Amino acid sequence: MPVYNGGRYLRSCLQGLTPGPGSHCEIIVVDDCSTDDTHSIAQEFKVNYLKTSHRAGPAFARNLGAQYARGEILVFVDADVVPMPGFLGLIKDACEKDEKLAALFGSYDNAPIETNFVSQYKNLMHHYVHQHAPEVQVSFWAGCGAIRKQAFVEIGGFDFLRFPKPSIEDIDLGLRLSKAKKTIRLDKTLQGKHLKKWTLLQLFYTDVFHRAIPWSRLILQSRSLPRNLNLNYSSRASAALVGILVLCAIGMLLQFIIPGSDLFSWDVLWTVCILLSLALTILNWPVYRWFARTRGFWFAVRAVWLHWFYYFYSGCSFLAATIAHYMENDRVPDRAPRLSDQL
Repeated sequence: MPVYNGGRYLRSCLQGLTPGPGSHCEIIVVDDCSTDDTHSIAQEFKVNYLKTSHRAGPAFARNLGAQYARGEILVFVDADVVPMPGFLGLIKDACEKDEKLAALFGSYDNAPIETNFVSQYKNLMHHYVHQHAPEVQVSFWAGCGAIRKQAFVEIGGFDFLRFPKPSIEDIDLGLRLSKAKKTIRLDKTLQGKHLKKWTLLQLFYTDVFHRAIPWSRLILQSRSLPRNLNLNYSSRASAALVGILVLCAIGMLLQFIIPGSDLFSWDVLWTVCILLSLALTILNWPVYRWFARTRGFWFAVRAVWLHWFYYFYSGCSFLAATIAHYMENDRVPDRAPRLSDQL
């Protein structure tokens, strides 16, 4: 478990991780140079405690913990996630039933602790996407997931050299596992409660700079666009439609600001905006209907606008990353990192 100044969540997480009598598991907390009470909380629960020599990020912290782990199955849990009761048993049973299974992961549950709208939306969206995704995956999620140690070592662990901050290091690991013909499964019964509180600014910054741009670069470098989780065809089409919708809205605005700028008539632009909005609603109707059933009509209405905003800045991030990629001739390294090279 990597943690940096996560004392406010760590106690709840460790309470949920406490193994039962006779359990053959070890808990390793890797402190990435926290300045809060992380160390004292870890001592309170008498877990194995490691500390990095400098701020190195969760990818490095997970690799360090994996290096000291004695078990054959590595279970990764974020410090702000409380896994469901019995989750270790689910992982153990899954690995015993399928010897070819290299890794598995789950999702957040549908009852996040924080009640503000942005936190509810972010966590519920994550839950919905994972719960409706195919079970066979080419990605990985380190918030609550597991991987056989042998497979972890073979592919070089998390690449902290490319991802020194919280980012898509788990997605990158999943893609490398998949390319190595390792089996990854999304277990929809494996869930955890997210404790983090999100604000709109945090959501935007994290999604753009820690997710969308690095993920776009990874896609462009590897020349691979997997159709899974947030990258299904519906999501790609929605991002394109939102981009066109914004351009039409800008065109309508310019008619008010700059006389004679009407390349297209107001009626045409207005009609196109209505049709695009209708198409976006139809494409994403299952999730909007689910939001309405789960949190009510008003929540669903607000979620629609935030969802479209997500598509807009994700599309812009991919466009920016594409321009930078071809200008810089950016490409993925020829080989995956070795774990021994990183630690």
